This record gives sequence, structure tokens and C-alpha cells, in this order.
Amino acid sequence: MYKELGISQETINLIEKCEESCQDEFKKIDEICEHNSLKVLASFHKNQVTEACFNPTTGYGYNDLGRETIENVFKDILESEDALVRSQFISGSHALTVCFFALLRPNDILLSITGKPYDTLDEVIGIKENKSSLKSFGVKYAQIDLIEDDFDYPKIEEYIKKNKVKVIEIQRSKGYSTRKSISNEKVEKVINLIKSIDQEIIIMIDNCYCEFVTKKEPTAYKADVIVGSLIKNLGGGIAPNGAYIAGRHDLIELCAERLTLPGEGREVGPTLGINKQLLQGIYMAPSVVAASLKTAILTSKVLEELGYEVEPRYNDKRADIVQNIIFNDSKKLIEFTRGIQEGSAIDSNAVVEAWDMPGYTDKVVMASGSFTQGSTIELSCDGPIREPFIAYMQGSLTYPYGKIGLMKAIEKIRG
Repeated sequence: MYKELGISQETINLIEKCEESCQDEFKKIDEICEHNSLKVLASFHKNQVTEACFNPTTGYGYNDLGRETIENVFKDILESEDALVRSQFISGSHALTVCFFALLRPNDILLSITGKPYDTLDEVIGIKENKSSLKSFGVKYAQIDLIEDDFDYPKIEEYIKKNKVKVIEIQRSKGYSTRKSISNEKVEKVINLIKSIDQEIIIMIDNCYCEFVTKKEPTAYKADVIVGSLIKNLGGGIAPNGAYIAGRHDLIELCAERLTLPGEGREVGPTLGINKQLLQGIYMAPSVVAASLKTAILTSKVLEELGYEVEPRYNDKRADIVQNIIFNDSKKLIEFTRGIQEGSAIDSNAVVEAWDMPGYTDKVVMASGSFTQGSTIELSCDGPIREPFIAYMQGSLTYPYGKIGLMKAIEKIRG
């Protein structure tokens, strides 16, 4: 059957060999998936999810039973005081922006302790000039880079003792950088340090790509607020859009009033029939994340066998679903991405080209043959056209589909 898709016997043999080496890692993923599935089901039972929760609201969206239930489900799953889960969020970056503007005021300091955040936040923060940025409203920004893929604890301590910081932002996933993603263990350690110095600092975590990769989320380690997209992990490939913000109740209330308007906050926001998809998405999310992780593990093993540098390695402990392949060759990056597109369900006939994507500094090559535009929990691969020419691959609704996509990509780089 694989040969009907243009996959050679050589590639099939390589995949089968590497799968054997990955079985111990796959078992670990299955155990985490079972734990998180039990957690989701327990929350559904506790919050009495019924078919009535699927009913839509329109207009202002008052008294939306399903919306309230969904937010209670997310609150429990994420072990937080409160959660805001809305289709009105356009993306994870939009939810992060809402959070920034909700929590920060003129002359406040925003400190990133994982270096420069993801490219789409450059104009939000004011790293790149924009008249609507935080900088234009008088919010100050500083950043402390990681050292050897860990926090620079002495510099963080020194900075927050000398400056009154309002919000500290931690981006767990690597974005378009070459660093490793940040584990919950490191998050817990740095939170304990920060809180020992200043209890009032708000610790905000960009948790995109990281949900359900482990058994707990940063809110279980005293993070004040976490943010993520529903066209990534927790949407399970079913949610058509949206994002969540979860954490302290008082902070979630501020975010709700920034998303809608002061005085109305979370009481408005019609769901327009999306509730069933959000509930199905979170229900399926543990198994979809597990499929994504298995695809990433196999990819890492196969590409390492072919002589490429990968991060993380197939048997490394993972913090997110993203797999890096360092090609050191722009043509290889583009061809690999084209192979992922060819192995996708939608737009498999499209030829991927690098283009000037809104919100990014460099040209970006992106494969996303997905049912939901821009969904990165479905099999996708992207990267900026800049040295060392890294492919950032993530997602897959099922492991077999991910494996097929990987095979197609291997055929492309082998020529």
C-alpha cells in the first residue's frame, strides 16, 4: 500500500527498523495518554456535561450553559482557579496579547526570562515598532536569555531585586529558536525562586504545544496564568478555532474584560454552535497529543539515522510536541516541508513555497494540509528561511497518518 503513495521499499525498511527502536518511548507516551484521558473524563463527569451543553447562543451570548461548562472543564483539567475558553480568540498569539494588555499598565515592566518571544509577538511587545504595541502604551520590556537551555537564575534574581516587575513571561516551546523547550521541572524551580523574592510578580506561561505532553500543566506548579491555542494540543484537531487562558480567578476576570469590554467581561460572547466541537476536541486531545508525540519520536530517530542533527533526540524527555530537524541547507528544508504537504490529507497537490508571512521577520516555508487552516496539532511542518535552516515539525491526528507524512518527506530529501 505504501508503494501506491510513491514510497520506496528502502524508506519502508528504514521506518520499520526505527519503529522497533522507539517502542519503549511509545509505551511511556501511552501511559501519559491514559492518565490524561482519565483526568478529562473525570472533569466531564464532575461538571455534568450533557447534550444541552451543545446548544448555541447568538448575539450577546447571555446565559450560555455550554460555554460555562466548557470553562469549568478546562479549569479542572488544568488545575487552575478559573479559565476563559473562547472562540473569539483568533489564535494563541491573540490570547497572549489579550493577557498582556489585561495585566499590564503604563510604566509596568514585562520581563521575558526565556529570551525573545515568538516572532508574532514582536509587534505586540514593541520589539518591532507598531503604534498599537505595549511599548506605545508606555509598557517597558526587558528580556533575559537562557543559558545552556536553562534559566539564568542569578541574573533573574538580580533583575527582580533591582526592578519592580509586574509580569514575567515564560515561553515553554522553542518557537523559531535553536534552544530546547522548557520542562515543568525547570518552570517549578524558577517560579519558586521568583516568588521567594516578590510574591506580587505575575508569572505568565505561554503553554502552546505543551499541553498533555506530561501529566501536569504549569498551573500545578504555581504559575499564575497559562495561555494556549485550541488549534494546537487541547483542541484535539476538532476545535475549528479559539484559545484559552487559565489561572488565578482575578487575572482571568481582567482578561475577560479585555477580550470583551469592562463591566461585561465573560458574561458575553456567543458560541454560535461551537460548543460540541470544543468539548469533543478536549475529549480527544490526550490521544491526539500522544499520536503527535509518537510521530515526533519516530521522525527524530529516522532523521538521525539519515545523518541529520535533531532536537530532541528520540529518547529524550519532551516538553512539547515540536520536533526540530537541522538541515543546514535551505533546499533540504524546503523539500522536506514539501514532502509533509504531499503526505497531508488536504491540499496534497500544493507546492510549498517560502513567502512573507504576516507577523514574521524572515520568509517562512510552511506545510499544513489540514482540515482547519493553520492547525498545528494536525501534521504540519514549517520554518524560517534563515540559518541553520531548521524544520519545525509537529502534530498528527493519528500515528499512522504521521508516519505516512514522514515517509513522503524522506522521499523528497533523498531525491
